[in-house]
Amino acid sequence: MKKYILLSLIVLSLTACNSDLLDTTPKTSIPEAEAYSTPSKILAQVNNLYRLLQNQSFYGGRYLVFNEQRADEFGQSDGNAAAGSAVWNQNVASTNDFVNNVWSVGYTAINASNILISKLEGTTVVSENLAKNYIAEAKFVRALAYFSLIQTYAKPYALDKNGLGLPLRLTPITSAGNNDLARSTIEEIYNQILKDLNEAETDLPTEYTTSLLNTSRAKKVTAIALKTRVYLVQNNFDKVIEEGQKIISINAPYQYNTGNLTQKLEPTYNAIFTGSYTGPEAIFSIPFANSTTETPTAQSSLAFTYLGQPILYLATEGIANDPALNTTDDSRASLIIKNSANQKLLKKFSLATAPFRDYVPVLRYAEVLLNYAEAKAQNNDLATATSLLQAVRNRSNPSFVFPTTAINTKEALLQTLSTERRIEFLGEGLRLMDLQRNLQTLPAKKGAIGTAPLVLVSSSNYIWPIPSGELSTNKLIVPNP
Repeated sequence: MKKYILLSLIVLSLTACNSDLLDTTPKTSIPEAEAYSTPSKILAQVNNLYRLLQNQSFYGGRYLVFNEQRADEFGQSDGNAAAGSAVWNQNVASTNDFVNNVWSVGYTAINASNILISKLEGTTVVSENLAKNYIAEAKFVRALAYFSLIQTYAKPYALDKNGLGLPLRLTPITSAGNNDLARSTIEEIYNQILKDLNEAETDLPTEYTTSLLNTSRAKKVTAIALKTRVYLVQNNFDKVIEEGQKIISINAPYQYNTGNLTQKLEPTYNAIFTGSYTGPEAIFSIPFANSTTETPTAQSSLAFTYLGQPILYLATEGIANDPALNTTDDSRASLIIKNSANQKLLKKFSLATAPFRDYVPVLRYAEVLLNYAEAKAQNNDLATATSLLQAVRNRSNPSFVFPTTAINTKEALLQTLSTERRIEFLGEGLRLMDLQRNLQTLPAKKGAIGTAPLVLVSSSNYIWPIPSGELSTNKLIVPNP
């Protein structure tokens, strides 16, 4: 019997119904002897890693939506389970399809990365340098998947870094019966994430040949940018600064230049979402090409969720009430509209009818600047932090000057930076991470389907439960307390 290598169908906990995960076409299950037999086939397996990130239950849309539903900026208008009403109401169970899907897709991406790494070590099918490049891309994908999962299913690092993390899978699973693995600690998972990103940075290219590839595939700056996010979650501000200094110029206008690649703020905020999607601010995004295989379903797309249906609308008590989002002076306000029900809607993602192919931003240069600014403020360099903050604000409102009381003390500046993050990344899935890394209560919120309760840091539903599928197939795993 031929040995087959399953590239996106490793059944780690596939109990939820998801057609993408259950696709058994030859594209995802091919003879092992053939999968890495030519340069083009190897490249196809590298591209497959990004396709897994693109899954509609992950960075193809729903993962960002889940993070926004659990946070405090949006009310929910649809009470159906398929629209994630239980997620918004903070009462998902381990048997919930979404809880199982995110875990399954994340670990499928991790396993596909493990397979690629193992198959390319010592290969002669492609050059040594190209093999290192591909392995580095796999390590970036593995790091991003682990970071996303640890944020979702384990306690915040700042709360208990020695607590239960995730099963740390670093070797390929290519057959059934190899699923039993205990949970490593939260710190061990973070250590592996950073190890992968450091090694990826070394071997990733500085740039690719097109702006689309620079946006959709990992390069050195991509790994560095993600490290600034990871270290910020760990409250390791010295390391945020160390990484940020690699890709942020000393003085304004802040940017990063290498070869033909430039990373900097877009000249206008709207250009991020209504332009080519591959401008200088896009460090890493999930693209959607003109193909039915790369089209999320309606309820999984960002545009349908925020604008077309809408499933989520901006909460009256949230950041949508901030003056910056209620003035014609700030271009970010133009991406908020009202519908006939007088609800404020987010139109960052505007392709609200099929085929829903807005690119999904994962890492933007604005985030790197604000990560760096927060770390500088925490280290009492208020002048640099303020300059970085001002650069982000002035991109959308060139004449705005922060009042002295908003920036003249460390505490005031940190609060102002927090507010700016809420405005800048509204709807992009970062708000939950910011609440949890700062060990803040998930606030109560009102929506058309009722009121979702607040969630204390000590509550069991502050994080998602370990999925029932994993509990049933992994004898060594234990549920969250």
